[in-house]
Amino acid sequence: MKRSLQFAFASLSVLALAACSSGSPSGGGSAQDQGSDQQSQEQITVGVIPIVDTAPIWLGKEKGFFADEGLDLNIETATGGSAIVPGIQSGTYDFAFSNLISVMVANDKGLDMKFVANGISTTGDKKSDVGSVLVKSDSKISSPKDLSGKKVSVNNLSNIGDTTIKWIVEEDGGDPSSIEFVEVPFPDAPAALENGIVDAAWILEPFQSSAMEAGARRLSSNFSEFDPELDVAGYFTSAKYVQENPEATEKFTNAMNKSLEYAQEHPEEVREIVGTYTKISEEVRADMVLPRFRSEFNREAVQKLGNAAQEQGTLSKPVDVENLLP
Repeated sequence: MKRSLQFAFASLSVLALAACSSGSPSGGGSAQDQGSDQQSQEQITVGVIPIVDTAPIWLGKEKGFFADEGLDLNIETATGGSAIVPGIQSGTYDFAFSNLISVMVANDKGLDMKFVANGISTTGDKKSDVGSVLVKSDSKISSPKDLSGKKVSVNNLSNIGDTTIKWIVEEDGGDPSSIEFVEVPFPDAPAALENGIVDAAWILEPFQSSAMEAGARRLSSNFSEFDPELDVAGYFTSAKYVQENPEATEKFTNAMNKSLEYAQEHPEEVREIVGTYTKISEEVRADMVLPRFRSEFNREAVQKLGNAAQEQGTLSKPVDVENLLP
């Protein structure tokens, strides 16, 4: 089975939705004079991919949650996950968004990264989640164990998609080592499934809804079936930055937590703001399943994910959840 470790987001494909920003980085944050009637604002730059999952930070900026903390937030979009971790290392970004496995892999390779705020979590609903493994409507594949020996698409190898899929296949009595995982960007996955290039496809929103409307059948909601409390992605930085900038880190975490809670309570505003930084149409935004936004990480589920990645060979050593999470 083909394997390749990559830093990537297990979320919507960046090939479909990404747009580069020309904003200038802060290089670690500096105070700016906003006038005698305003407090000094410390500028921070956050690297994100312009996808549904990052809606809370855009909402938080619009609502003034970061300004309330004394932060001048500069959101800088990246065209791919490969630029995110190096951006933190170089100081181009003060904080950035990534899925949990990507940051675990970074630390496993010798880096020292730390999450400072949650990002998205599974809905916990096996019948309605942000992503799922889909098969053709007439496929003979009826349960996860039937994926044994089959060809399954994921957006990136050795990441959160195949980690959770292998786990559910094994739990169902199948042989995850016999699955042939192939890399297919989410926007191309429905066609790959329909044309028989793959036997099953792991697809996230908004492409999941479109594929199912076209006739694809949900086989498994791999996130919620792996663990109904699974946190999928979050905002992170280097441990060095946290140590050297404790006040800025605390302010960012406070503002981000408030943004996550607001997004969870105002789903229609989430759908609306997504249209300001992506090309997802209003019709699609109205129907897509939104992730759960919450401020607290579920440590047991994160440890479970790390253990699964280690058992499968994606990680070489155990994950230290206490050092990884806030």
